[in-house]
Amino acid sequence: MKITIVSDTHGNHDQITGLSGDVLIHCGDMFNQFDMFGQEDELFEGLDAWFGRQDFDLVLCTGGNHDFELEKRVQYVDQPFRNAVFLAGEAYRYRGVTFYGAPWIPELWGQAFFVDDLELDRRWFEIPDDVDVLITHTPPAGILDQSSNGRSLGCPYLMAAIETCQPKLHCFGHVHASSGEAFVDGIHYINAASVNSSYELVRQPRQLDFELDSIT
Repeated sequence: MKITIVSDTHGNHDQITGLSGDVLIHCGDMFNQFDMFGQEDELFEGLDAWFGRQDFDLVLCTGGNHDFELEKRVQYVDQPFRNAVFLAGEAYRYRGVTFYGAPWIPELWGQAFFVDDLELDRRWFEIPDDVDVLITHTPPAGILDQSSNGRSLGCPYLMAAIETCQPKLHCFGHVHASSGEAFVDGIHYINAASVNSSYELVRQPRQLDFELDSIT
């Protein structure tokens, strides 16, 4: 299964072209909260159209702290996109692989999908034990979560849950300065943040071949 992972496009998705594969994953911060005022419908529909133009059998996504318009829409409909499946604490099984996605954000009170510590602890432990591919916006504490000034921005409650559920692949974004990959205790971690601290698109999506018994 060919999986392509992108995160933190912040409205720059149209600059990403030529993608193809089996599954496209967007880990949130699809929009830039500073540029949406008065253009919410146009920008949302534009992203949905971009999803529809991609050459994939399946598009999965979750939200990020900039995605206020997405957070608003999912209060009324479970699936706000026509061309992608939105996951908010839900599993999706495809070709024998169990994906699980959730947008919950620690610390950033007042931003989209913020959840306090007590609720984070409860919600992360809802990740099923049979998850193969975990999709979040926030990183787990201590893994690809260092800000440009060296601060760890990952979620310790998510890290605790991962130690229990042991996904084969965990993809996320949020911390632009730590985009990259790591293999820790048998888990493949990918921070797929596409932009730099100035919200300029500087990185291409991550692509990999995923099988239940191996990742290349």
